[in-house]
Amino acid sequence: MEIYKHRQQITLLFATFAIAICGLIYELLISTLSSYLLGDSVYQFSLVIGLFMTSMGVGAWVSRFIEGELPKQFVRLQLLVGLLGGLSAPLLFFAFAIIGNYTPFLFLVIILLGTLLGIEIPLVIRILKEHFSLKTNVSNVFTADYIGALIAALVFPLVLMPQLGLMQSGLLIGIFNTAIGLLALSIFKAEISQSRALFLYGVTLLIILVAGFFVSSSFVSRMETRLYQDTLIYTENSPYQQRLVLTKRNQRLRFYINGALQFDSFDEYRYHESLVHPVMGLVQTAENILILGGGDGLAVRELLSYPRIKKITVVDLDPAVTQLFKTKPLLKKINKNALNNEKVTIFNQDAWKFLEQDQQLYDVIIIDLPDPNNISLSRLYSTIFYKLVKQHLSQAGALVTQATSPLYSHKAFWSINKTLQQPTFVAEQQEQWYTLPYHVHVPSFGEWGFVLASRHPLTVSKIKLANHEYRFLAPLSLAQLFQFPKDMQKIAVKANRLSSQPLLQYYQEGWKQWYQ
Repeated sequence: MEIYKHRQQITLLFATFAIAICGLIYELLISTLSSYLLGDSVYQFSLVIGLFMTSMGVGAWVSRFIEGELPKQFVRLQLLVGLLGGLSAPLLFFAFAIIGNYTPFLFLVIILLGTLLGIEIPLVIRILKEHFSLKTNVSNVFTADYIGALIAALVFPLVLMPQLGLMQSGLLIGIFNTAIGLLALSIFKAEISQSRALFLYGVTLLIILVAGFFVSSSFVSRMETRLYQDTLIYTENSPYQQRLVLTKRNQRLRFYINGALQFDSFDEYRYHESLVHPVMGLVQTAENILILGGGDGLAVRELLSYPRIKKITVVDLDPAVTQLFKTKPLLKKINKNALNNEKVTIFNQDAWKFLEQDQQLYDVIIIDLPDPNNISLSRLYSTIFYKLVKQHLSQAGALVTQATSPLYSHKAFWSINKTLQQPTFVAEQQEQWYTLPYHVHVPSFGEWGFVLASRHPLTVSKIKLANHEYRFLAPLSLAQLFQFPKDMQKIAVKANRLSSQPLLQYYQEGWKQWYQ
C-alpha cells in the first residue's frame, strides 16, 4: 500500500512538472504563430500571454466546482489539454487561411486552453492532500511547476523550433500531454470508474496526434499554398525561428521570411540597383565593402560589377538564408552565384555583435536589414547602433541603409534619416554627419526609401554612376530619386534612441493606417 501511494505521489509531481512544460510551450507556440501571421511580435506576445494567464486564473477559480473522483477528472483534463494544445497551431493556421476575422478564433482557443491549464494545479494539490501536509504539498507542486517552466523556456527556442517548427512542436507536446494522462490513468486505475473507456479514449487521441505529427508537413504546405497563392517550391524552418518560403509562378520567384516578402524576381533589380550604385557613385575608390544583412546575395551581385572591389564582407544572422542562396540553382541564377565569389566572406552573426568585435574600416557600408517592425530590429536603427557603424567607416567613406517606405511609413522613414544625422564624438570632439535621403518605386513593395550618410556634405551632383548596363538607373534620371512629392516630404520626428525607440511606434502606426 505504501509503495502504491508513493507511486501516486511521484506520478502527480512529475505530471505537475510536465504540465508546466506543456503549458508554457503552448503559450509560446501561439504567441509565435500569431506574431508570424499578424506581425507586431511585442503586442502579440503580450496579448497572448496576458490572456493565457487571465484564463488560467479563471480555470483555478472553476476548479473549486469539480467534485468526485478527482484522479478521473485529472486524467480527463490531461487528455483534453493534450488534444486542444496539440492541435492549437494547426487549427489557428487553418483559421487564418480560411476565416476572414482570425482574432476572435484566436481568443477562443487561448481562453479554452488557458482555462483548462488553470484547473490542473489546484486539482493536483487537492489530490495530494492525503499524502502531504498543506505546507509540503504546495511547496512540492510549485517547485515542480517552476522548474518545468524553466525547461520549457529553454527547450522551445533551442530544440523544438529549430528542429520541428511550430506545427510539429505543438503536436509533439500534445502527444506528451496525452501520454501523461494515460500514465496517471494507469497509476490511479483502481480509484477510477470506467477506466477502460477512458483508456480507449486516450489511446484514440494519441493516435490522432501521432498521425497529425506525421502529416503536418503536407498540411502546412497546403495552407501556405492557400496563403501565398503561388506554388511553393521550398520551405524551411531556420535555427533562428524563421520560416523561409520560396514560391514560383511561371518564371517569377518570390522569397518570404515569416510571411513577409523579401524580394520578387521581377522587380528586385530596382531595389538593389538603387541600394548599391548611388553610394558606390559617391565613393569611387571603394575597395573594401561591408554589407549588414543582404544574405540573398543580390546586393553582392551589384557590387561585383565593380572590378576595383577587392573584398566584400556579408554579415547575415541566419545561416539558413545564406546557405540557401549559395546552393539553390534558381537563386544562384538570380544573384549570379555572387555568394560563392572568392571576394566574398560571409559571417552568420548578429550585426551588432559583429561590429563590436570587428576592427576593420570599410570604404562603403550597405545596411540591408529587415524593416524595424519589432524591438529586436528597431535597435538596429538606433543612434547607438549607427554610432558603431560609423566607427567602421573610413574617413572618406559613405554608408547607405534601406529605410522602409517614405509613403506607407512616412514618420519612420524620416526618423531613420534624423537618427543617421545625429553627431558622434571622436576624441571628445563632435563629428557632424550629413544625409541624403531618396526613394524609388518598386512594384512589389510600392514606394521605398533609402538614406545615404557621410562625414562630408552630400549632394546629388557628387554621385557619379559607373558606366554599367543598368536595368533601371540612368545618369540623366538619377536626380528624380532625390525629389520627394508633398505626401512624402520631410517632417518633424524624433531620432530613434535605444531608450525609447519611437521608430517602432512610427513604423507600426504608418503601416496600420494603410493596411488595417
